[in-house]
Amino acid sequence: MTAVSAESVAPSVVTALYVQTRALHLEAERTGFIADMLRGAASRNGYALLLRNLLPAYHQIEDGLERHRDDPMLRPLARYRLARAPAIAADLAALTDDELPLLPEGEAYAQTIARAAEGDGSRLIAHAYTRYLGDLNGGQIVKRLLQKSLGLGPRELAHYDFSAIGELAALKTGYRQALELAGAAAADPEAIIAEGAVAFECNIALSIAVQRRLSGPPA
Repeated sequence: MTAVSAESVAPSVVTALYVQTRALHLEAERTGFIADMLRGAASRNGYALLLRNLLPAYHQIEDGLERHRDDPMLRPLARYRLARAPAIAADLAALTDDELPLLPEGEAYAQTIARAAEGDGSRLIAHAYTRYLGDLNGGQIVKRLLQKSLGLGPRELAHYDFSAIGELAALKTGYRQALELAGAAAADPEAIIAEGAVAFECNIALSIAVQRRLSGPPA
């Protein structure tokens, strides 16, 4: 897919999201199960539990973008069709046969995104930034760490495989530009920036909850 032109796009919503959520991004990397993954201490069951609780969030983003696909603001994002939910479901099936629980924090995250999709759906831009741009960038580092620490292969790591959609570097550039175009068309860019912080807070809460579930007694 060719990159979307971002001429005359100002201000930069993606840059603002990056700057305003930087501290929360760093906190997310140092907290809970995500911190375990980044230091190579994650378990297979723990990673499966994390995916189980991210899956509803991805469903909500993808359902929301599909619902708003004809809106000029969100059309640049919807046309990329980066949907990760099917890949995550396939990863889960490859990782475990167990019926894993949906934690309250996973449900809360999904409901937060459902609310963001209401109205003109502009706050979905923040969640697309957090999840999809994250998968295209830092997610590739996570993929390599999971390959090394858990010995996972392509069947368990489809979440991070975008090869059927396009070349990775081009997707990173194009999707960032699509986010910029969508943000520039939004009536309230500040609401998108604020939602970015909410997205990271949901991720942090879920990461802590997964770690707590793994270390505590079975429910």
